[in-house]
Amino acid sequence: MRAAPAAVTATLIPMSTEHVPVLAPELVTLLDPSPGENALDLTFGGGGHARLVAERLGPEGSLVCVDRDPAAEERYERIASELECSSRFIHANFADALEGLLAEGSRFDVAYLDLGISSLQLDDPERGFSYASDAPLDMRMDPGDEISAADVVNGWPEDRLASALRSYGEERHSRAIAREIIRRRPLTTTGELVDVIRQAVPPAYRFGRGHPAKRTFQAIRIAVNGELDAIDRALPAAWEALEIGGRLGVIAFHSLEDRRAKRFLADRARECICPPELPVCRCGREPEAALLTRKAVASSPDEAERNPRARSARLRVARKLRGPRRTDRSGGEA
Repeated sequence: MRAAPAAVTATLIPMSTEHVPVLAPELVTLLDPSPGENALDLTFGGGGHARLVAERLGPEGSLVCVDRDPAAEERYERIASELECSSRFIHANFADALEGLLAEGSRFDVAYLDLGISSLQLDDPERGFSYASDAPLDMRMDPGDEISAADVVNGWPEDRLASALRSYGEERHSRAIAREIIRRRPLTTTGELVDVIRQAVPPAYRFGRGHPAKRTFQAIRIAVNGELDAIDRALPAAWEALEIGGRLGVIAFHSLEDRRAKRFLADRARECICPPELPVCRCGREPEAALLTRKAVASSPDEAERNPRARSARLRVARKLRGPRRTDRSGGEA
């Protein structure tokens, strides 16, 4: 059995950008990367988490860094020589990268995902992620992808748009916003989209808490990048890629992400799944995971004050205890 995670002694190394990794001490403490282990950073971003993990892995350890954004690969190239372990970069959607890593037989002691949009993407006005600046309607995490926000906004029918805003943004005014988009399109900039949203929603919502375009922008971004589908594919693949005793960490920023992480890890930690009316367990199920976070870990008040974007972050971590039980062709356990 592994010893309790050691306290974080690493200090954040100044970056060449303003990127600040969220929940970094908590993530490193719970994942507890140790010298010589193999780690997988599935959302490299600005490299803040990667630097701290590499420091713990040391020269005998290795770190695979993944990101779909070419700008992240450029940042990796700038800091690769400074990482304190061997490393490599994979330019891909994290779900696709995991499929490739599993196919080549790679296994890891530590894996983690920092989901959603990175601060570096949000702060680049030309990427079109932000409702705070006027820019082309893009929102592609990989600019090489075919579908952009402009394609969604100007090409999807009203029902599909409204469904996306409701499902991916939990926007209660989804129908009204979709109807106004259809009426006003074609739209070419984020500023035009914000204006449409303001016109579509009631005044109380327009001037209430939070920006009225926040949920719509989130929904369109998720639709453009296929984010939820990628998470659904990546979580089981990342779990499969872990060695027994390996740790998986997930940082989520909204309920759609966090619910997926919570349910996935809780399912792996479940024991008996027999119907409650049975007096004795007959399934013999044993948990595959030990939850290292019974409740999601939130940012500290100090971190939330320093970095407002950390306020919604939630971290969940689990340790892999065993692999799944296999079944033979007759349906019995092998």
